[in-house]
Amino acid sequence: MAKESTRHLVLAALFLALGLLLPFLTAQVPALGARLLPMHIPVLLCGFVLGGPWGFAVGLITPVLRSFLLGMPPMFPTAVAMAFELAAYGFLTGLVYKRTGSVYPSLILAMLGGRIVWGVVSFVLYGLSGSSFGWQAFIAGAFVNALPGIIFQLIAIPLIVLALQRAGLVSSQTRGA
Repeated sequence: MAKESTRHLVLAALFLALGLLLPFLTAQVPALGARLLPMHIPVLLCGFVLGGPWGFAVGLITPVLRSFLLGMPPMFPTAVAMAFELAAYGFLTGLVYKRTGSVYPSLILAMLGGRIVWGVVSFVLYGLSGSSFGWQAFIAGAFVNALPGIIFQLIAIPLIVLALQRAGLVSSQTRGA
């Protein structure tokens, strides 16, 4: 039991570190990062590998820690809204994958759920700051601008999960959720 907990903690730290480091691949072109969504990838993978609670924790911590340590994304409202969004991604991926054992429904439902959470939280946060966040901003931010990242995630993440399954590092019934 302690060995499994240590394994989960180490893997969660790995996914967190990847979430902090992957955005450096697009740092020279910030608009590219907003389109490719590099911070989302390790959080979604964490949900598949470790389950919903771990995915939730890694998703919640990653954008806030990155903002605190590196100043990007800006803490308010971006990193705060992303924290809720990524927490939903990690949790929903793990939860749906545990129940269905199927990668694509888990990934798609998590991506939709996380975007809805981001929209609701952004609406509240922008409202608190006296700014507006309407339907057009939601559609642009959640889908239109993010389309390259969405396509990349729909291709790459199932391939990575399949490779992890073949290596015996993740089963179709995630134990940690």
